[in-house]
Amino acid sequence: MTAPEALKLMLSTLLADIKKDPDHFEASIEVDPRRTSVEHLKVLRELGFNRVSMGVQDFNPEVQRLVNRIQPYDITAKLTENARALGFESVNYDLIYGLAKQTAESFAETARLTVALRPDRIALYSFALVPWIKPAQRLFKDEDLPSGAEKRRLYEIAREILIGAGYVEIGMDHFALPTEGLSIAAKNHKLHRNFMGYTDQRTDVLLGLGVSSISETPFSFHQNEKLLNIYQDRVAKAEIPTHRGHVHSEEDRLRREQILKLMTEMKVQFESPEQAQAAKTLLAEMINDGLVQVSESEVTVTEAGRPFLRNACVLFDERLRRKQPQTQVFSKSI
Repeated sequence: MTAPEALKLMLSTLLADIKKDPDHFEASIEVDPRRTSVEHLKVLRELGFNRVSMGVQDFNPEVQRLVNRIQPYDITAKLTENARALGFESVNYDLIYGLAKQTAESFAETARLTVALRPDRIALYSFALVPWIKPAQRLFKDEDLPSGAEKRRLYEIAREILIGAGYVEIGMDHFALPTEGLSIAAKNHKLHRNFMGYTDQRTDVLLGLGVSSISETPFSFHQNEKLLNIYQDRVAKAEIPTHRGHVHSEEDRLRREQILKLMTEMKVQFESPEQAQAAKTLLAEMINDGLVQVSESEVTVTEAGRPFLRNACVLFDERLRRKQPQTQVFSKSI
């Protein structure tokens, strides 16, 4: 992270004209505990930030070494303590399951250490090995990664510990304390999800600033240029630096709302008898496994099916199903 003084200069300019109504203004920032000092946190609080998210991934030293992210437990614990002392209303952690050399025992310990620090929200994400990270650029081998069954077990272990510690499961990959805004929104049927995850703040417009950032409206989305030199060149020419985007059709908007409804409410109504019939066919395996229930009017994801919520959403993603065979689309889960 940049020096506290530089951070203040940069963010104060961006936030100068924003009305910070304490009853409605929410400012959240993701920080790297390895590079964030108490001075950084003080600057952020002065500027009105009231929520901080910390990347944790795993507390096990060997797992951290293999993923090239050494972050001792004490660093995260101290930053959490400092954030609360400075008045941050919510402290959030990101955990990742499926990392190299994770075991049931080691990840259970990570989950226990996490709940001991009592973060307000916890995102429990699945590790995805992206193809652009070459084997020579990482410290682990493919065989160090847990199998599909082992990975599922890691998720279930962490889930059991988090729920046992009083956290409420939100959607398919988030957990929150009962008094946290995310839990309250879910209880009141006001939960929302965008491409960044679950949120209790619904807005029709999401503006992304900077390289590679994504913006979203009810009618479209677009991503800024990914390379800094190209981004800067286009901005200097007073151009909108869009790298790629998409304008939603009427069908896209309908599907989007159905997917959002299923991801936040765990159920959604069909738009037609034909869609209901398609669900019985496309989700047949999930129905037989007790992961979803399909009636003539709606599809409901069961508690057992919550980890496979993304799979059920594929039913409404016409574009994805046109691109990939049915077996490929529905075979992947967590």
